[in-house]
Amino acid sequence: MLGLARSQRISRSDPIGTYFYKVQGAGCRFISGNDAGMDVDFTADGREIFDLWQLRCYGQSLPEPLGLTDHDLRSAVKSLQSLLTEVRPGWFSVANAEVSA
Repeated sequence: MLGLARSQRISRSDPIGTYFYKVQGAGCRFISGNDAGMDVDFTADGREIFDLWQLRCYGQSLPEPLGLTDHDLRSAVKSLQSLLTEVRPGWFSVANAEVSA
């Protein structure tokens, strides 16, 4: 996505389905119709990754904000370890996600 935006093959911001995206820095911000926003970064091979801070910000952006502690977030990530891969310390990606070129 970053490469496409940088080469101007896609806009740096646009609606996509029920979301709006905005490419920024090393990642992208996705905003839903209810204004909940999630930031993801991209690895060199294009994999979407996120950390606990980004999850916390998402929880706080929900229509009914969640006040999540580090312990809450770490427990949630641990409970999803079959669905998530820790790609580097503190950074997670969806397990077995295909990377698009």
